[in-house]
Amino acid sequence: MLSKYFPCKTIALAIVALFSGCAVGPDFHRPIPPAIGGYTAQPLPAKTSAVNVAGGEEQRFVMGMDIKQKWWALFKSPPLNELIEKSLKANPTIDAAKAALRQARENVSAQVGFFYPTVQASGSINRTRDSGTIAPVLNSGAEPYTLHTAQVSVGYAPDVFGGNRRQVESLRAQADFQRFQLEATYLTLTSNVVATAVQEASLRSQIAATLSIIQVESEMLDQLRRQFELGYVAGLDVAAQEAALAQVQQTLPPLQKQLAQTRDLLAALAGRFPNEELEEKFEFAALSLPQELPVSLPSKLVEQRPDVRAAEEQLHSASAEVGVAVAAMLPNITLSANLGSTATGIGQLFTAGTGFWSLAGSVAQTVFDGGTLLHRKRAAEAGLDQDEAQYRSTVIAAFQNVADTLHALQADADAMKAAVAFEQASKLSLDLARRQFELGYVNYLSLLSAEQAYQQAVINLVQAKTNRFADTAALFLALGGGWWNGPDLASAVLTTTPVGKPN
Repeated sequence: MLSKYFPCKTIALAIVALFSGCAVGPDFHRPIPPAIGGYTAQPLPAKTSAVNVAGGEEQRFVMGMDIKQKWWALFKSPPLNELIEKSLKANPTIDAAKAALRQARENVSAQVGFFYPTVQASGSINRTRDSGTIAPVLNSGAEPYTLHTAQVSVGYAPDVFGGNRRQVESLRAQADFQRFQLEATYLTLTSNVVATAVQEASLRSQIAATLSIIQVESEMLDQLRRQFELGYVAGLDVAAQEAALAQVQQTLPPLQKQLAQTRDLLAALAGRFPNEELEEKFEFAALSLPQELPVSLPSKLVEQRPDVRAAEEQLHSASAEVGVAVAAMLPNITLSANLGSTATGIGQLFTAGTGFWSLAGSVAQTVFDGGTLLHRKRAAEAGLDQDEAQYRSTVIAAFQNVADTLHALQADADAMKAAVAFEQASKLSLDLARRQFELGYVNYLSLLSAEQAYQQAVINLVQAKTNRFADTAALFLALGGGWWNGPDLASAVLTTTPVGKPN
């Protein structure tokens, strides 16, 4: 069973293993990126459809284009840039991720300490009176007497089979996992700020459209009431318009509530309390739609996604833990030495005739433990299998995320084009219906139907624009957010450099 992990055949080769760096357990090799040529089953078009309105611009997919670390700057919104900078400085999740990384690095340094001998110094003073019947007394026969003892003890456990090397390897992988978790925290925070800013712009546009519709409906109601007084329309028409106005007014408070909650969320992302008003406000007029969209090569996606890199480090840690479990089944060698002095006076310590020393070595091998060590090894192997499967799942999900976003961007552009056509046609239909109603060619129900169609068209257009901006931001998130082009966050947050493994 151990031959798979333990190439050193006999205990006689233990010393060779010590100096050659032999470490039991599987050696970790980074997974090979998936050998696929694209993200979608059908070839990706070079560009999206376009329509001649703000937010309807053509977007081009550029294969292999690198991603800027500050990708949000492509929206050309100074308030957005400022709010993200504030959030990166004040959001507590960033501080938590930094602390987790520092903790993981310190755990590595602590484990590295086991490569070195442990040296302890001790001293004691004993005041003693012996009976002399069963215990010896001092040569001088003095009673009682005081003994002063000072000694230095050295203990060393050679890492013959690499158990500690594997433990350090595991902890280093955990530290790298926390490093990529930190990168993911930055990326998630920035994308959440962008998405929430887009949502605020959407809600402001929907509220403005709703207020405009309410104004039009109110003017229409006033006109119908005047016509009713003159006997030109029936009371049923006035009641229908009152109901239509009330229906539109009913949609306004939910939008206002969502806007208030969105502002609360932006404040929280910026590390503030809800009662601390943000200076930044967001509207679509101040946001530009990025027109060149990067599409990373599939072979690079596993390098760029922090969640994939984190899953890889979890796999690395699990691989090293197998070696730790195997090493625990093998002999444990310890060496120790003591050097000291005992005297009846402090001034006599370390003088001739007071010294003592000892050297010792031991080898311990578990003979029977009820299968505990064997099952721990099997548990570590099962953990490795689990993390392998989890890594594959994370990679597949990453590719799916990119594919879904690319499909969404194409559909968003087509939906935007259709929404613009619907809004323009509805506006024309409403204008014609109003003129015909004023001239008496159509009844009020025809006008009401045209009004309702236009109201829905306005809201659809705002939502279509929202989807384009939101899914554009989602693409940068899906591709990893360009963190590799920014500063090394892991180095920036560390106050000390972990001790390296001794040569």
